[in-house]
Amino acid sequence: MIKEFLEKYGLVEVQEFAVAVSGGADSLALVLMMQEELAPLGKKIVALTVDHKLRGESTAEALYVGRIMNAYQIEHHILTWNGEKPKNGIEEAAREARYDLLADWCLENKVKVVAIAHQALDQAETFFMRLQRGSGLDGLCGMRAVTQRNGLILIRPLLSILPEDLKKYLYNRQIEWVEDPSNQCDDFLRVRVRKFMPQIEESLGITPQRLVETMKVLQSTLDYVQHRVNQYIKNHVRFWGGAGVSFSEKNLGELHEELLFRILGTLLYQQGKAKYKPESAELHRLMMRLKEDDFVSCTLGGCEIIKKYGQIWIVPELKIKNKPSKKDWEDFCNLHPKYKKLKIPYKLRLSLLKLVPIYK
Repeated sequence: MIKEFLEKYGLVEVQEFAVAVSGGADSLALVLMMQEELAPLGKKIVALTVDHKLRGESTAEALYVGRIMNAYQIEHHILTWNGEKPKNGIEEAAREARYDLLADWCLENKVKVVAIAHQALDQAETFFMRLQRGSGLDGLCGMRAVTQRNGLILIRPLLSILPEDLKKYLYNRQIEWVEDPSNQCDDFLRVRVRKFMPQIEESLGITPQRLVETMKVLQSTLDYVQHRVNQYIKNHVRFWGGAGVSFSEKNLGELHEELLFRILGTLLYQQGKAKYKPESAELHRLMMRLKEDDFVSCTLGGCEIIKKYGQIWIVPELKIKNKPSKKDWEDFCNLHPKYKKLKIPYKLRLSLLKLVPIYK
């Protein structure tokens, strides 16, 4: 199964994989499956356990994972989330800390691919959680089998596998797993959704597998839309040497609103270098403002958006203590004559100047 997954996504040449292993059934099954299938091919598997220090037993659980990994000759490292923990939004904070710790270790040790043990029930729960939040196409697509984050490739080979099958896999090998008590805590939306899933299946016949297949169809639709967005950006957006981008103001009226929405979101995400794209409501407000005759500029997603010279300009927000002089720009244009006669906004000039050594 793992080998077929790697072939499907063009990852067969990867020689070393990290696996996030919490001690739960899903992650233990994943790391052992990967060791079983990939070690005979000469590939190396490294297990990484994050100790969040949120429960008294967390360290003992991490050490227990280490003993299992040792028994199966899998290299194992414990990554500890030290420091004060937030009082609110702990679930989100713990997730961010987990990915940051995994990324730090992997980048330091030159491991480029990390396997995550999300399975079919996790995917089905994600669908209902995002439906409850009013998500659109992007959210209802759920988790992707392969994504990129923090400079790493994240893979999820188990998205079509039921948790019961993973527990059977461990049971047949006489391996015990850790049950996280937070999985029974109704304070978390995911837990409430999980407890509701059997009723959905019994009353409507909507199984986790059916939802997973539906989400694959939605993902295919989203892939097509994103392809159109990428085509437009390639053919109609001008990139100013890492200093910003621009495109014709005419497109505000000519493009379908969904495409314009996604083009703006993509460009703001790329130029602002934020972790996430701006929220939907903010992007829609931006679209409405851009169409107003008196719109000049605004900020969103770590960028400044400017309407000038018949163009829409998106420039990363700059923090500059000393503004450049007119001579700085003249020196820049002497180095880069193509800019001398171009009409470009002042903020893009600042951004361009920041990229060259003449600017102090």
